[in-house]
Amino acid sequence: MNSKIRLVFISGLALVLGALTLFTPQTIRTAESQTPGNKVLARALAIELGQAQKKQYEQLVSSGPLYAVLQSSGELERRMEAAGRNPHNAREGAIKVPSDDDTQGCQNKFGGGNIRVNQDCSLRRQAEEVIAVNPKNTKNLIAGQNDSRIGFNHCGYAWSFDGGKTWGDQVPPFYGFQLAGGHTADACSDPTATFDADGNAYVGGVLFDVASPASAFVVAKSNAGIGGAFYHSPAPLPFQEYRTAPLGVVANDNNPDIFHDKEFIVADQSESSPKKNYVYGTWTRFNFATGAGVGANSPIYFSQSTDGGATWSPGIEISGSNAAVCTDFSGEAEPNACDQDQGSHPIVGKDGTVYVAFGNGNTPLLGINQVLFVKCPAANDCTNPASWSAPTKVGDLVDNHPTGPSAEGCPAGRQCLPPNGYRVPEFTSISASVDRKNRLYVVWSDFRNGGAPCDTGDASTSTPPCNNDVFYAFSKDGGATWGVTINITPDSKFGKSAQWQPWSAVAPSGKHLWVAYYDRSYGNCEFEGCNDITLAKVKKAGGKSPKIEYKRVTTDSMPNLTPANNPLQAGFLGDYMWVATDDKGNPYVVWADTRGLNGAIEEDIYFYKGE
Repeated sequence: MNSKIRLVFISGLALVLGALTLFTPQTIRTAESQTPGNKVLARALAIELGQAQKKQYEQLVSSGPLYAVLQSSGELERRMEAAGRNPHNAREGAIKVPSDDDTQGCQNKFGGGNIRVNQDCSLRRQAEEVIAVNPKNTKNLIAGQNDSRIGFNHCGYAWSFDGGKTWGDQVPPFYGFQLAGGHTADACSDPTATFDADGNAYVGGVLFDVASPASAFVVAKSNAGIGGAFYHSPAPLPFQEYRTAPLGVVANDNNPDIFHDKEFIVADQSESSPKKNYVYGTWTRFNFATGAGVGANSPIYFSQSTDGGATWSPGIEISGSNAAVCTDFSGEAEPNACDQDQGSHPIVGKDGTVYVAFGNGNTPLLGINQVLFVKCPAANDCTNPASWSAPTKVGDLVDNHPTGPSAEGCPAGRQCLPPNGYRVPEFTSISASVDRKNRLYVVWSDFRNGGAPCDTGDASTSTPPCNNDVFYAFSKDGGATWGVTINITPDSKFGKSAQWQPWSAVAPSGKHLWVAYYDRSYGNCEFEGCNDITLAKVKKAGGKSPKIEYKRVTTDSMPNLTPANNPLQAGFLGDYMWVATDDKGNPYVVWADTRGLNGAIEEDIYFYKGE
């Protein structure tokens, strides 16, 4: 045998034998035996199961990580057994198995441009989605989702080279990553994606090991020309595209008091920006041991990469403090800290300024929270906390929705809109956008117009109509001040019905603002729990008299997903959907849809392009 071949063979055999030793019976853990090794996740699980109550100012861990914890604790199997279903047979019932003709994946279209993104043929959850458009080739799209095809919960990514008419998908090279302390990740959540000015694609996720304290925020890259068809190491190494490691590491901790959550990345796509191709990340850093106030805080953190995602600056807190908007209730070392946060969304202006919107709970009134906004001017060093503005208030965020548990699947520690059991993600569906003239738009939804009979505070006794609405505010001065809050879904148009979980993007010209959201105003859905996606086109959004046009995106209503028809997926429709625009201002929308293949009621990702 040739010596080189012999060496390769022996090395390969050693790798195989080494890998086998990692999976001896002693090291294999059953789902039922896993309990959270992280205090933040352990408390989140207790709140979710109704074993502990959320404190007034306390923020909640996002839903993606929680479902991995629920799965590993055995709770999801318990729910299936309680519903009289076999937890080991996801295809129980009259569901058609894909035929041999489906070997290229499970493509599906519902007409009207509703195109299935994920190509998984099994009845696994895909929900919580993101989409990005390549500025060098607008037919090249990448989309991400929480993806359960290889276990609860992971991240999956899809790509298209024909403007979304057809898709391929994959799981990213995240799961060989070694967390701090030597742990390997068994879950991923909160998919995020972006393109830079040169057409390089980046994806990220929160990685964690359910049974250990470790969690991390990592990034992979897909060089220009690959278009997201596969991802590789962002490090500038020889044969880079053949390597899956090292990943870009934004944060990595093995601390039971720290959990990294709800991260997003965005690249500077502006050809005229002094920071062209910089990549930025923001996220919520839960700290369970602050020793003050509610005993935990969750400020917004920031990091940047100037070398294509290979290395990242140390994370800094950017949510800041402001006595005018944040109440000093907690006894923190810094008075008036705005540090009870969740759901940040970073964007970049044409001049390179970085803007971040997020939800905040440092307010004196229960249920009356707020949307805040900070920025780092292009001329500043954004790795320095002093470079960031003090937070300004965009508007109120009223989240006094009914709280579970409910028969429709609303978890004990979450808020919902009966008769849906989906948690209402008010803090994690706040989106911001900026046009070429640096005019700013922030969109969110809340329950300020709710009322009887949906206001008992108890999801098991509150009944529809549940009047949740979608709002936006506008700034002409770079976020220093904000105009009045405008209701996009007024009763005069939609009656008393629920519209929730919006996302938005402005046309680069600023001519119109696109806002997509879940909507129960069609047919009898407000009372039956079915829902649709509506796309609002807000013309002259920065003027005194905006004009709004509405389009029903879904061709048929999505059925209500409940423990009775899918106990494994009930309770969660994602913490966000997504809207992006191309250079012409056309909108690209992705959402989680419960119209499963062959009559199943289960969650998949769908896509629509408007104009």
